[in-house]
Amino acid sequence: MNITLLGAGAWGTALAMSLADRHNVLLWGRDAAMMQAISDRHENAAYLPGIALPHSLLLTADFDAAIGHCADHDGLLIVASSVAGLRPIAQRLPGRPLPNLVWLCKGFEEGTGLLPHQIVQQVLGDDLLTGAFSGPSFAMEVALGLPGALVIASASATLRDTVVQAVHGPQLRIYGTDDVVGVEVGGAVKNILAIATGIVDGMALGLNARAALITRGLAEITRLGVALGGRAETFMGLAGIGDLILTCTGDLSRNRKVGLGLAQGKTLDTIVRELGHVAEGVRCARAVRTLAANLQIEMPITDAVAGVLFDGNAPSETVALLLAREARSESV
Repeated sequence: MNITLLGAGAWGTALAMSLADRHNVLLWGRDAAMMQAISDRHENAAYLPGIALPHSLLLTADFDAAIGHCADHDGLLIVASSVAGLRPIAQRLPGRPLPNLVWLCKGFEEGTGLLPHQIVQQVLGDDLLTGAFSGPSFAMEVALGLPGALVIASASATLRDTVVQAVHGPQLRIYGTDDVVGVEVGGAVKNILAIATGIVDGMALGLNARAALITRGLAEITRLGVALGGRAETFMGLAGIGDLILTCTGDLSRNRKVGLGLAQGKTLDTIVRELGHVAEGVRCARAVRTLAANLQIEMPITDAVAGVLFDGNAPSETVALLLAREARSESV
């Protein structure tokens, strides 16, 4: 199969590496100098340092060539940008012969509050076979060939089958679902909860507190997801509890590192500069806080994280306010 990945960051590169031994894979990046450096070194030093790229992996900064590579009906186009980059890429696609289209980004679009599938529908319409690819997945581990599992969400059974057949293999198990909203909400909000968990860990509040926060965070994710049309059982799967556990507890999690930095008293600007990348949970926290308020959905942990990020609230005071909340039934 001809597969194109748009976006040469960590996740796009890692998935391209994973697929290159079985398919004709082309990785596109917008920075021609960076793509030339990757080609020369056979390594994406900026995002996956020390990991050699397979020689069969094709690289380009030519957008037309990237789309042409997978333009036949059996091809697969994977957008591996951030949510902020999804709309600009989608706006370059109308009028081109498009194959099956999926995206890896997780979050709500800042300013509009739209999920990725809503952005794609707004720009490209409803006639394409499209889907969201999500689940617990650190790019570094995928690039190293370590085992994992992901989920492809699409209203189209044909699209789901195509992606499963293309990506499922010894290292990556792929499952399918038609709950696009549930999968996207799970993938977005877990990043906010990872920031919260980083704060808890950074303040040395203990494993009991971490477990409680993750569990109540899952309740927030489910509450919002169901209100937006997702199914509650989706949040018990890979895109829900699976991704939440990984992002909240894994040392490779950028969002968790944001929380750790906040607990140490660092400013957000300092944390982002040290990371070298903007963690998606930062952008997502503002969008989800606004969305929850508009829908009148209670999301106290999300609101607390947004308060620390954007309102100047101190982490210690924020934790104290959360602990002081009134007792209630766990099902609420």
